[in-house]
Amino acid sequence: MQTVLAKQAVSIGLVFLVSACARPREDDRIVAATSSVQAQAPQDPTVVFHQMGLIATGSPLSFVGKIAYFASPSADTTMMLASVSIPNRALSFVREGDAYRAPYEVHLLLSQAGTQVAAVNSMEIVRVPTFKEINRTDESVIFQHYFKVRPGDYTVSFQVRDAGSARSTLQEGQVTVPSLKAGLLSTPVIVYEAAPRSTLDSLPRILASPRSSAVFGQDSTVTVYLEGYGPQLRLPVGFVVQNDRGAVTWRDTVLLQRRGNLLSGSVKIPISRVGIGIANVTFTRADATDTVRTPVFVSFGNDIPLLTYDEMLAQLRYYAAAERIRALRDAPPEKRGTIWAEFLRSTDPVPATPEHEGLQAYFMRLLQANIRFREESGGRSGWLSDRGKVFVSLGEPDQIYEQNTNVPLSSTSVTQRSRVQYWEYAQYRLRFLFYDESGTGRWRLTPASEADFQSINARLLVH
Repeated sequence: MQTVLAKQAVSIGLVFLVSACARPREDDRIVAATSSVQAQAPQDPTVVFHQMGLIATGSPLSFVGKIAYFASPSADTTMMLASVSIPNRALSFVREGDAYRAPYEVHLLLSQAGTQVAAVNSMEIVRVPTFKEINRTDESVIFQHYFKVRPGDYTVSFQVRDAGSARSTLQEGQVTVPSLKAGLLSTPVIVYEAAPRSTLDSLPRILASPRSSAVFGQDSTVTVYLEGYGPQLRLPVGFVVQNDRGAVTWRDTVLLQRRGNLLSGSVKIPISRVGIGIANVTFTRADATDTVRTPVFVSFGNDIPLLTYDEMLAQLRYYAAAERIRALRDAPPEKRGTIWAEFLRSTDPVPATPEHEGLQAYFMRLLQANIRFREESGGRSGWLSDRGKVFVSLGEPDQIYEQNTNVPLSSTSVTQRSRVQYWEYAQYRLRFLFYDESGTGRWRLTPASEADFQSINARLLVH
């Protein structure tokens, strides 16, 4: 057992033990069978990870699991890497001197026709040096374990338990373990670091990314580790990157070099060529004997909805000034990541923490507005309604009053009785007046309140 750093301030638990295990041929997908958690909302990242073919859970304890396959000295046995990603926030930390610690358990079980083939039950401890690390939501804790198993169909079970609270989640999936021999490729694996091995009876020295993900503006590239098997001294492998619409965004070739009795290599793929969302990277040997693929997920950051670049800019209208959004929109594609990262740095209200609390709170309000005000938006998203935009910009009002009135509120309501609603914000010394002249729940700001909203929103936008 050893603990290493995968990237700055990330604690990784690694178990390099060989005992037994599982893969489909053209990708490393797991077909989720059962889960101890219920279906999540569309914006939940769990849904995205399921779409990628990964094992993933949400509440009460979130984790992401991934399977990869490599050749062993015998074609009758395949080496399987099972990796698990757990965010720090999912664990219960306690103070330990000047640092913090959180024990957790990982249980991996492989079975075939109801019979257990291999299992690992491991108690681990993650330690972080500062309090701010406790609430990280990124891929902060990684546990990985190697198995050896005969090719065939298996059921794989992932269970993670937070020892500090006894919260746990379980998922199972069906996998097909391939027979990896000359003429084939390993599973492509998104990695933080990789040291190519030179013998088939050794373990690949890689630190995998179970989420297979990257953050736009934070990561400039993703690194994919790949092995090839056969007698060649060098093996060209072509690869293409396709976005979620199937369009090819990049095409290139990696040359796998012989190291001992196998070929291996890594390729760095620019995030600017991947785009936002789920992409697939497909690798094909030059001799066309095998094709494998891996998904890549690029987001704007943890706790920020999965949107396209243009959708993100459109939804920032009540958060950032028009000139800031225009600068983001006009940036050439190859520079958008850098400019987005600068935007995050300059607008982060609490730079000492790993999260961007301002955008997290903003998009949480936006999501709530879409739910609460969807009936009054005229077919648009709820956050674009009058009450929705005030809520997204200013948050929950301190007081809400509602009454009926005969007072003319607009040019069309002079003779009509209208319902009116007052929203009071003590912090800004403002009271907004909404009216529903038709009685159908379509609340509108009065002209005077609309002017007040535009004035306060312009003051609050980040510049």
